[in-house]
Amino acid sequence: MIGDIVETKKCQLKDPMDLFHSGHVVKICAPMVRYSKLAFRTLVRKYSCDLCYTPMIVAADFVRSAKARDSEFTTNRGDHPLIVQFAAKEAQVLCDAACIVCPFADGIDLNCGCPQRWAMAEGYGACLINKPELVRDMVRHVRNQVNNPRFSVSIKIRIHEDLKRTVDLCQKAEATGVSWITVHGRSVEERHQPVHYDAIKIIKQSMSIPVVANGDIKTLKDAENVHHLTGADGIMVARGLLANPAMFAGYEETPLKCIQDWVDIALEHGTPFTCFHHHLMYMMERITSKQEKKVFNVLSSTSAVLDYLSDHYAARRHQAQPGAGLAGTMTFQWTAVATILYGEIAVILVLCLPFISPLRWQKIFMIPLWSKVAVFWNKMFLTIIVLLIVLFLDAVREVKKYSAVHVNEKAANINTNAFDHIQMKLFRSQRNLYLSGFSLFLWLVLRRTVTLLTQLAKGMASHAALETQVNDATEAAKKYLAENERLQEALSEKGSSKKKDSAEATDEKLKKEIEHLKAELQKTSNALHKANNEVTAVKKQSEGLKREYDRLMKEYERLQDSLNEAEDKKDL
Repeated sequence: MIGDIVETKKCQLKDPMDLFHSGHVVKICAPMVRYSKLAFRTLVRKYSCDLCYTPMIVAADFVRSAKARDSEFTTNRGDHPLIVQFAAKEAQVLCDAACIVCPFADGIDLNCGCPQRWAMAEGYGACLINKPELVRDMVRHVRNQVNNPRFSVSIKIRIHEDLKRTVDLCQKAEATGVSWITVHGRSVEERHQPVHYDAIKIIKQSMSIPVVANGDIKTLKDAENVHHLTGADGIMVARGLLANPAMFAGYEETPLKCIQDWVDIALEHGTPFTCFHHHLMYMMERITSKQEKKVFNVLSSTSAVLDYLSDHYAARRHQAQPGAGLAGTMTFQWTAVATILYGEIAVILVLCLPFISPLRWQKIFMIPLWSKVAVFWNKMFLTIIVLLIVLFLDAVREVKKYSAVHVNEKAANINTNAFDHIQMKLFRSQRNLYLSGFSLFLWLVLRRTVTLLTQLAKGMASHAALETQVNDATEAAKKYLAENERLQEALSEKGSSKKKDSAEATDEKLKKEIEHLKAELQKTSNALHKANNEVTAVKKQSEGLKREYDRLMKEYERLQDSLNEAEDKKDL
């Protein structure tokens, strides 16, 4: 991205024209949409590629959008010499795009050869070969506005049905100051027809600037033959390099070292999986069987690809950069899940130790450190739940996929290594399923266990508080009863003393009354004795006295009974 390559300014940019003056054929990596990006350019440079092009970039979008610039153009210090290819139809827009990339690249190329319908409908690509004046105007504007004389401006074209028109276009471009011309030896309508190398030879003979030949070059021997046939100063290769990035170094097929270099470079640059996988599919096209392609082409993750390469080609995993690429992430993620699983088991076992009571755990949970952790507990719980669910569903998907491949009758036609690889992936996906499933289950159990411990600790604390309260109330009741008995005893003693005094006073009173009665009786007896003669006269009086006597006797008996009762009570 532009923001990531400011340091490239400090690197001495190269003049691509020096390559054409070096005395040997210039070996060039063609612009390829989605493929000729920084990681692939880095790879082919390791295998004798002299000059690299970026994928075609629409100049208008590149100038207008910073997002487009960041996503479409990426380079670094080692990515030189570098040509940025633009699709443009306006001179000033192309100039603006060239000015933006000038500090970071060694030149630009105007695409005048893309035959795709969308490009031609927009006024880009191969339709420009019919507009030589517009091409000349765009080249002139770039030359006038870019102040770097070493900055190259080139064009890439297809040929006309009438070759004279193509020669005329090239001569006009040369007169305007184009650095070199790349010629794809087919017309706009042709796709897979043979390349017209003779046309490229005619164009080369009519030009004084370098001409680069392009089209159907798949091996280094093809490149040498095209050079001899056309006399071209450079050879541009597209699909041949996709199939064998080490082609320019003389390899007939992609060497295993090149595959390993691609793995290392792609992971180091963070290449998206789709691009990473597609490049490997191209590289391994010639060295794998049809059955092996069926297995390799359906792999869906960087980890699976690395496992396959390791199992079948002894390719080592990338170790250069920590955390580089998806493979490290995948390995780390399942290692992390397994660690979480073992951690959950250990924590649950510790929480269930019988000699550590819930109250003790509550005291541990009340430690300030745990109080701080508790603030994030719910968020952490939900986050891990979501992650484990995602991993679980991914594992389910992997199990279904590899199970389907495993039971497919066509699997019988796959060679032993490929079939073993499917078996291994099925085993690993099942292992991941168990890891994520048990981790999810134990995580929920752990949450529930902590909740139950907390509730049990609160219940035990409440029970202990109630028990203490009951004991306090019992002690208070016992004290109250003891005090009550003491008071009753005191009252009882006081009541007995009062009754004793009352009985003595009553007895004394009765004695006095008895003495009084005796005296009265004596008097009455004497009166009766003296008045014996007067009995008749005093009969009525005597009867009254008798009644009085009876009354007194009754009173006496009552008093005597009372006295006896008092004595009985005293004896008790």
